[in-house]
Amino acid sequence: QLQLAESGGGSVQAGESLRLSCSHAYTYSGRCMAWFRQAPGKGREVMASIDSGSGLTDVTDSVKGRFTISQDSAKNAVYLQMNSLKPEDTAMYYCAARLGSCNRALNTENHYNYWGQGTRVTVSP
Repeated sequence: QLQLAESGGGSVQAGESLRLSCSHAYTYSGRCMAWFRQAPGKGREVMASIDSGSGLTDVTDSVKGRFTISQDSAKNAVYLQMNSLKPEDTAMYYCAARLGSCNRALNTENHYNYWGQGTRVTVSP
């Protein structure tokens, strides 16, 4: 097993920012790292992904321009910078990983092999 661990969630007011961190144990390039979120009563939705080899990123339209994904390979970490937070961003946020390069067609929950425990983000109006 390969563990993922998220941190950085919390409760903020609308318009504020948070940076989520995901520590992992992957030391190879052939993987895709992603952030998902799940709001109460809704399914798990991909927010962003980053290819560990190429560094290519993809951000879903609903948060494009506000959220940025990045990685620090030396620290075995990926980050999700969330700016201008809105109440609708309230959710449990999960770090996930799968083997192979990133592929938009595979950015659904069932294609990811490894998951963190989640970190909660609450945005008040």
